[in-house]
Amino acid sequence: MRRLLLLAPLLLFTAGCGVVQSAEDEATDDAREVARKAGERLYGQRPRTAEEVGRSASGIDGVEVLRVTGTSTHDGDGVDVVVRTSGTAHKGWLAPEEVVVRRCFKVQVSPESEWSADPRGVDCPDGPAMTFAPPPEPPRLPYEELRAKLPRVAEGGQVDEAEVRRALAALALDPAIRTEVKADGGRVGVLLSVRGNGFDPQDCLLARVDPGATEVWVPPRIHRMPGEGGCAVGNALTPKPSPH
Repeated sequence: MRRLLLLAPLLLFTAGCGVVQSAEDEATDDAREVARKAGERLYGQRPRTAEEVGRSASGIDGVEVLRVTGTSTHDGDGVDVVVRTSGTAHKGWLAPEEVVVRRCFKVQVSPESEWSADPRGVDCPDGPAMTFAPPPEPPRLPYEELRAKLPRVAEGGQVDEAEVRRALAALALDPAIRTEVKADGGRVGVLLSVRGNGFDPQDCLLARVDPGATEVWVPPRIHRMPGEGGCAVGNALTPKPSPH
């Protein structure tokens, strides 16, 4: 009888709290959270190939890439990445024992993907984690060459946009270097840039040809961060204020 009285409060506590989650379930939730955060890192509207997505995912701490399907983020249903992550939890009270699980989840990367969506658990494919070759080094932006080729116009003179474009053509730039030229108010702005990865500062050069002055410069790092607009031809014509 005494034993039943001692058990009664415990039974009432259990009934009031509902089913207690197992340590393995908690560890699985922990592994899912790692995959969810990986999905947040991969989220974005910029078009990327399946290889680019897989390479980015493989560089995230705690994530192994086991399968990549699809062609690019903007083709069809986008790119699906099966990732394997680990999760931990503890069971027991007096001498807690750590439980470690490894689980696989499918992360979808496309313009229709939901930010911070919980990834779906899937069976882990057989075989080792995928490896990806490092991305090719971006071409060097020709700072000195651009400064030497751009025309110098005397004060009171007229800047010829066609002459600026001819100067750029004479540089025989790598096809990976994007160029923009824009004339405004008697001045001509120039942008040379290479595509960034969406996380780190973008590489770009700005130039402006004015009557009496020809300038070439690299915008400050903070202006070259994604979304800051520093690598835009408009910034060559009307530079953003220097960061403080």
